[in-house]
Order: sequence, then C-alpha cells, then structure tokens
Amino acid sequence: MSRIQARHSVRRTESQIRATDSNHFEIDHVSHYHYTAPARYSVMSLCLQPGHSGKQELLDFALTTDPPAVLSPETDSFGNIRHVFSICQAHESLKISACSKVRTAPATPLPASLGADAWKEIHSWQDSFALWDFLHDSSLARSSLALTAFMEREGIRPATDPLWALLQLSQTLHGVLAYVPGSTTVASPIEDILESGHGVCQDYAHIMIAIARSWGVPSRYVSGYIYVAGTDGKQAPQAATHAWVECCLPGLGWVGFDPTNDLLATDNHVRIAAGRDYQDVPPSKGVLQGNGASWLEVDVRIRQLVPTEA
Repeated sequence: MSRIQARHSVRRTESQIRATDSNHFEIDHVSHYHYTAPARYSVMSLCLQPGHSGKQELLDFALTTDPPAVLSPETDSFGNIRHVFSICQAHESLKISACSKVRTAPATPLPASLGADAWKEIHSWQDSFALWDFLHDSSLARSSLALTAFMEREGIRPATDPLWALLQLSQTLHGVLAYVPGSTTVASPIEDILESGHGVCQDYAHIMIAIARSWGVPSRYVSGYIYVAGTDGKQAPQAATHAWVECCLPGLGWVGFDPTNDLLATDNHVRIAAGRDYQDVPPSKGVLQGNGASWLEVDVRIRQLVPTEA
C-alpha cells in the first residue's frame, strides 16, 4: 500500500494551542469504492487532510490507498490541501484510508454585539477581491424564489447587529428543519430541503450561507468532523463527517456557526477545508473507466485522546 505522511513540528508561542486547554482527537476515515466489474483506470482527488490554524493543530496525518498509488499533494485556490492520484491497472475495488491526529482549542468568546457601524463595514466589503467568492451565489448556495419565500414564511431578516442576526438565523434553521439522514444527496439543491423540510448538515449549511450572503455577509462552507460523546463518554454513533458555516465579521474574522446543532463551532469541531459550497470540498471525487456500476461505503471513527497520547 502507498503511504504519504504529513508530520508537523511547529515552534510554540503563547498564542498557540496548549495541551492543558485543548482537545486531542484521532480520526480514522475509510472510503471503500466497490465495482460490479473491474475498473480499468481511475483518477481521484482527495480532500481529507485537516487544516492547520491558530485554533487547530495537525499533529500527524497518514493517507493510504489499496491498490497502491503515488499520491501528489497540492494546495487549491482556497488554501486547502488535496491529494491527487491515478491507478492505471484493473482493480475490483478501491480503498482509501486517512488517519489524522489533531489538537483543537476552544473558540474565543464572542462579544455581545459588534457595534453600531458593523453593518456599514460589512457592506463596504462588497467589491473586495479577497472575499468575492464568499459574497456571491455558488452552485449549491444561491438565491432563489423558494429561498425568498422560506425567509418570508419564517420571518428571517437581518437584525440590527450582524452577529446577533447570524445567531438567530442558525437557531431558526435548527428549529424549523428536520435532520433526516438520506433525505437528500450531495448534489441536492437547497430547494429540496426547503420543500420537504428534511435534510442533512450540508443542506443546513447551504441555506445559511445563501441567506447570509444575501445580507452581504461573506460566508463559506466548511467540511470536517464533529465529536459527540455518548453517555458512556465514548464516541456517540452520530459522530462523523460534518459541515458547518464560517462568516466573516468585523473585528472577529471568520466565525464558525453550526446550524445543524444550533452551536458555534467548538473544539469538538475538526476542520478539514473550506470553499464556496460542498462541490469545492468533497472528501473524494474522481472518474473511472469501466463497464460496471459502483457504490461507496464510508466509515468514520473519532477517538478522543488524553494529551500524552498525542
């Protein structure tokens, strides 16, 4: 099996994560593609390596494939790390295994409000080149007549303070939508969940992004994992891949909102990548040559570590 490892040794500063005030996680993410007839050739792009920032530190990362392939790391236009590979031989299945060790720190407490001029500053960003992608419609997070009708029906409108408006929006989406696994697909437009009221985390994120952008707030889609402890202290069954939203706010920068769970992003959220919507950051995507059908099985396991294990 081929193997690529990313190991990080970073000089510590007072602003960086300390073991005493952080969470440590080990994450195993296995994607298994099955084919009814051998594939002759396949090429894949993976977005599985957790990001590295002031609130999150990637301690170790290993990626393997079976059949073996040469994995080439690259950085996309949004700063996410991807790994690209091709398999130029017949294969009856493809197994991709990613193992990450990550340390996360609690988010900085938010102020009660952003001040009287916050909306004015946000509106001054409308022609910002750096924020352009996160201010305008994208394929899966876009304005529509259905979205406008939904906002009117639920009384969704921007409050006087942008931070309070986004907190209210997250709470409203959590309250009026039902989380139903399998009710939508990764390609579902937001009209599907708006019509049925049923969806999954990526749908909640796409709706919140579309609404926040309509208010002029730069907003992006975040892929990653969430750890939820069960009653026995171990990983709960629903802990798995996850999606949430980051909005750029004056004086705060990018702030994470999780409308699926009506939470701010916490140190139980492990961030992989960010983009305009899901299509920018799927865990895996690619093409293959073959005459059979294919299906994908995914298994994600998250284990909370004590600091000495990391």
